[in-house]
Amino acid sequence: MPFGGPDGGDGGSGGSVYIRSDESLNTLVDYRYTRIHKAQNGEGGSGRNSSGKSGEDLVLRVPVGTMIYDDDTDELIADLAVAGDMACVAKGGRHGLGNAHFKSSVNRSPRRTIPGAEGERRNLRLELKVLADVGLVGLPNAGKSTLISVMSAARPKIADYPFTTLYPSLGVVSVSRFRSFVIADLPGLIEGAAEGAGLGIRFLKHVARTRLLFHVVDVLPLDGSDPVENVIAITKELEKFDPELMIRERWLVLNKIDLLPPDTVKAHCDDIVKRLGWTGRVFIVSGLAQEGLKDLAQQAMFYLEGGVQEGEEDWE
Repeated sequence: MPFGGPDGGDGGSGGSVYIRSDESLNTLVDYRYTRIHKAQNGEGGSGRNSSGKSGEDLVLRVPVGTMIYDDDTDELIADLAVAGDMACVAKGGRHGLGNAHFKSSVNRSPRRTIPGAEGERRNLRLELKVLADVGLVGLPNAGKSTLISVMSAARPKIADYPFTTLYPSLGVVSVSRFRSFVIADLPGLIEGAAEGAGLGIRFLKHVARTRLLFHVVDVLPLDGSDPVENVIAITKELEKFDPELMIRERWLVLNKIDLLPPDTVKAHCDDIVKRLGWTGRVFIVSGLAQEGLKDLAQQAMFYLEGGVQEGEEDWE
């Protein structure tokens, strides 16, 4: 257009990166292989006062229970504990300004433009904490995997050597119709786990999500160790990792009573409880023989519903 004025339009803003929790996902495995994620760039402005199109936002999906950290500063950016929670982890750059933006009655032919700003770049660390109502804690070979396999439909690997379970396993325990809870078989602890020994905090961080802990104890360890000392060792590791775990409801589950002569079970278990000075709830069970599990599941359900009561329910 002859003698036309400045007509350079503004550019488009860059897209932002969001992370949203999705209950259809269970792992973070996709992010192990694809490390870099970018939102779309904004388009540049053009003549005839045409503004550029803004870039589309990028929404990444993660499992419910994912915690997002800035890996450079170790700052917790977001805790996506509820399905549908979303957090902006990298804001898109602001759009640039074309010369038409600066025209005025006294400046008919501005030569000034402002380029668009760079968007945010961040190194993130994603951690997934298991979302379960009940968590099983205890030394390796305490029988936790057998318990969860019998009480729920979960099928963890079971063997007679330590650290069979390398990743948390989740199972749903159905107590009666429309009454169920999620139980997690968490990898076995050893002394020094809070400092990284064994599976270290790969196990411990999952404890924080559970509302109730079953401290599973082998009443007759094959290595000849003392069950009381084993309980004390695990309790110390929990306290080192997070002192608040000491006020978390924790029930003592004396497992593998099928290894004892029937007439000695009560005296043996009473001795363990007495030497521990345990004041909480105690359950005597056998995962292999499926003894005492019905009552354990019922009482856990009552507790999670807001109280503990004695009574019988059909356990499916």
